[in-house]
Amino acid sequence: MSLFERGITDRCRVFNFKNSSMEKAPITPGACRPERYLSRLKGKRVAFVGNQTSSVNGRHTLDFLLENGVEVVRIFGPEHGFREMADDATPVKDRMDTVTGLPVVSLFGDIEKPTPGHLKDIEVFVYDIQDVGVRFYTYISTLSFIMEAAGEAGIPVMVLDRPNPNGHYVDGNILDPAFSSFVGRHCVPIVYGMTVGEYARMMNREGWLGGGVQCELEVVPVEHYDHSMPYSLPIKPSPNMPDDKAINLYPSTCFFEGTALNEGRGTDRPFKVFGSPLLPETGFSYIPMPTPGASEPRFKGQVCHGMDLSDYPERLSRVNFEWIIWAYDRYPDKRRFFIPFFNNLAGGTTIKSQIVAGWSAEQIRDSWREGILRFKEIRSRYLLYPDFE
Repeated sequence: MSLFERGITDRCRVFNFKNSSMEKAPITPGACRPERYLSRLKGKRVAFVGNQTSSVNGRHTLDFLLENGVEVVRIFGPEHGFREMADDATPVKDRMDTVTGLPVVSLFGDIEKPTPGHLKDIEVFVYDIQDVGVRFYTYISTLSFIMEAAGEAGIPVMVLDRPNPNGHYVDGNILDPAFSSFVGRHCVPIVYGMTVGEYARMMNREGWLGGGVQCELEVVPVEHYDHSMPYSLPIKPSPNMPDDKAINLYPSTCFFEGTALNEGRGTDRPFKVFGSPLLPETGFSYIPMPTPGASEPRFKGQVCHGMDLSDYPERLSRVNFEWIIWAYDRYPDKRRFFIPFFNNLAGGTTIKSQIVAGWSAEQIRDSWREGILRFKEIRSRYLLYPDFE
C-alpha cells in the first residue's frame, strides 16, 4: 500500500462518539478501505457505477481510482445522474464526464440495464452509491440491472458497501409481484434493514435477478458497523434528501408522492412538510417554489395547508401511515386523493384499500406481521453485520 493510500484510509475513519472509558471504533465505508480492493482492480478494465455520493475522504471515488492507477473505461449513472443531481423522475442523457472525459452511460433515461455493447471491453464492475434503505428508492433497482447484465456476460461485480441510515428496523408490506416496477422490483418490505452489499447478496443467491441469473459478487464491507447504529450521511443522496430527518421520515412521507398533495418538494423541507391548497387551514402553510432538484413542484406558487414534521422528536423505527390517514380524512374530494402511482409505491392495492376502508395506522401495520417474519428469515442469511435485534 502506498503512503497516499494509507493516508486516505486513515482520514476516512471518523470517530462518532465517546464514553468515559473508551473511544468507539469508527464506521469506515467500504470505499474508504482501499487496501481491500485497489490491488485487485489494477490491471483490469473497470466500469464504475456511482453518483455524487461516491466518495473517499471528500475525493470522488472515480477520481481516487484513477489517481491510484485503476483503468476505468466507462461510467454508469443512476437516477439524478453521475456528478450532477437532476430532478426526481427526470430522464438523464448519456454524456461525457466533465472532470475525466470518460463516457457516462445513463441508466435512467433510454435504458435501465447496460446493453451487450456497453460491456464488450469491461472486466469488472465497481458499484459505490449511498442508499437510504427503502424499497422505492431506485438505486437498488439500478444495482439489480447491473448485476443481471454482469451475470449474463460473466463479468464480476464489486460492491463498495456503505451503512444504511434506515438499517435499524424492518417494516412495511411485502411487494405484490404484480406491481414490480423500477420503484420496487422485489418482494421485500418498504424498509428492509440491509446495506446495499447485503441486499446484493440476497438478490444474487435468492435468484431474484432476471432469468434467475447469478453474477460473481464481492462486497467490500463497512468496518465497525452494526444495524443498530445511527449514521449521518456526509453527502445528500439525492436532491430532495437534505438531512437525517428527511431520510428518517422518507419511508413514511414519500407516499404523499402517490396522492394529490405536495410532499415538500419546492421547499427547503422536502419530505418533512406536506400539504395542499384544498386542505383546510391547519395553522401551518407554505408555498412551493422552484428549487434545485424540484424545478416544477406540485402547486408551485400556491399556498398549501398541511403539516410540518421538521421537529418531529422521534427517530422512527416503523413506517407511519398516520399522516397519510390524517390528510385523507380532511381532503374534500376523496375520490381524487390517490393517484395511480400510490399503488406502485405501496407495492400493491391493499394499503390504499385499507385507508379508504377506515383502517388505523396500527391495524395496517398489524397486517404486515406475517410477511415481515417470513422476510426476516430470508434476510438473516445475507447479513454481514450484527443485527439490531
